[in-house]
Amino acid sequence: MSGRLAGRTAVVVGGGQTEGETVGNGRAVALAFAREGAHVLVADRDPAGAEATADLIRAEGHRADAQVVDITSEDQIKTLADTVRRSLGRLDVLHNNVGVVAGGGTEQIDEARWRLAFDVNLHGMWLTLKHLLPIMREQGSGAVINISSLASFGAGAATIGYSTSKAAVNAMSRSLALEYAPHGVRINVIAPGMIDTPMGVDTVARATGRPRDQVAAERAALIPMGRQGSAWDIANAAVFLASDEAAYITGAVLPVDGGSTLTIATPTHR
Repeated sequence: MSGRLAGRTAVVVGGGQTEGETVGNGRAVALAFAREGAHVLVADRDPAGAEATADLIRAEGHRADAQVVDITSEDQIKTLADTVRRSLGRLDVLHNNVGVVAGGGTEQIDEARWRLAFDVNLHGMWLTLKHLLPIMREQGSGAVINISSLASFGAGAATIGYSTSKAAVNAMSRSLALEYAPHGVRINVIAPGMIDTPMGVDTVARATGRPRDQVAAERAALIPMGRQGSAWDIANAAVFLASDEAAYITGAVLPVDGGSTLTIATPTHR
């Protein structure tokens, strides 16, 4: 690694790990930030998952802390902000990775799942930004990476709660990018496509009773490049957006999807 984040502090929200065979996006990002020199605070609602990621970072000789945070609780987000101010002293990078999939079309999804999608994917992210962005504004610098989804670009009839909430993440991020640009804070979005993560593959395999390899192969067949990405593809994009290499980039929504966005049909105007 080249030390692109040397001397900086980073908070990775959702840096724990869903059970599965591969590494998840949040854990990969936390490890990548640390390997580039950042002191990383891993925040997750699962204490074991957060601590396990921090332990992996420390085992490689880097600095890491762990904190339990449920982003749907404003009190816990305020506590996280207090920890950042007290323990880290500043906040150079904020990576918002938390998200849930609430499946079902309009007539299938119930109100509880609809609200869950927005409470976690949008409202929880907004709460995190509301209480952590002031730290960046006060210091006059910072980089934020919000995780959206390929689903935010197209119509998701079977996942209307997920696709709609993720589209709102894109819109919120662009609005915040404009609001905070005069304060030296950059806010960008990564929109992952089909990534070979425990949440994307193992969870689906368990829920449907199918072999993991079958689920992975079905997903890969839908991608123009013919394969799923890995969490390290997301991590590499996050390191770039967090680093000075992206110093003139804000308000961008970056697909990391193996070309899947290119298959979204555009209506022909006559």
